[in-house]
Amino acid sequence: MEVISFLAAPFVMCLILVGIHCYLGLHVLRRGVIFVDLSLAQVASLGSTVALLLHLDHHSGLNYFVSLGFTFVAAAYFAWAKKFEKYISQEVLIALVYAFASSAVILVVNMMAHGAEHIKEILIGKILWVTWADVIKTGVIYSIVAIIHYIFRKQILRSTLDKNNSSAFWDFIFFSLFGVVITSSVGIAGILLVFSFLVVPALISTLLSHSIRSQLLIGWGIGLVLSLLGMALSYFYDLPAGAIIVVVFTIVPIVLLPLLVKIKISRT
Repeated sequence: MEVISFLAAPFVMCLILVGIHCYLGLHVLRRGVIFVDLSLAQVASLGSTVALLLHLDHHSGLNYFVSLGFTFVAAAYFAWAKKFEKYISQEVLIALVYAFASSAVILVVNMMAHGAEHIKEILIGKILWVTWADVIKTGVIYSIVAIIHYIFRKQILRSTLDKNNSSAFWDFIFFSLFGVVITSSVGIAGILLVFSFLVVPALISTLLSHSIRSQLLIGWGIGLVLSLLGMALSYFYDLPAGAIIVVVFTIVPIVLLPLLVKIKISRT
């Protein structure tokens, strides 16, 4: 009972994170911008770091909105730059933004007294120490994002699937909503875990099914099992929760790659 009580809030938080990130991951895979998550997450971290340098509390509302503002700027840039995709790949621009934000974080952290601890939290987060208040707040934010996605699902899906006729406006809406999710997630789970939640369930599910609905259900099931396994290993072996969950998530597609590809080929 003690274990269940301790892991209940972190596990529910993982379910919420997997739920929204798996859906967004399917969009990201179809758009071919796999590393946009890492890039926006790093930009969000840069905003949070700048806010700390300005003596704003790490978990305050002001810190969150500064971080969100940085993310919106990057989202607007990615949406605007898509019209030049025939001349320069979006992945190149995403990589440049990631490199800029990563280096800028190091420069800002160098001015802070406890920079090393901040860098560690940026990378692996604090998922094991979330409270029910964190769960409720995050659930509300993601529910709003999910409702907007549902209301405008046709426009956003068309922008994702039809690259030749995509709209800069709906690209901006997608990247902005994506930025809201990433900004909220990075402070809880860290950059690496957020990336794992986004890519791994979506990647495996696309290899196992063609239907978006089936891919979502498979991805959510995979995320649930891997999150539970990662947190159990963290608790019983006293391992950093963020790091071990990332290892559990990423090792599955690496080890099972031949089997997953074989299943994919048999279904085509």
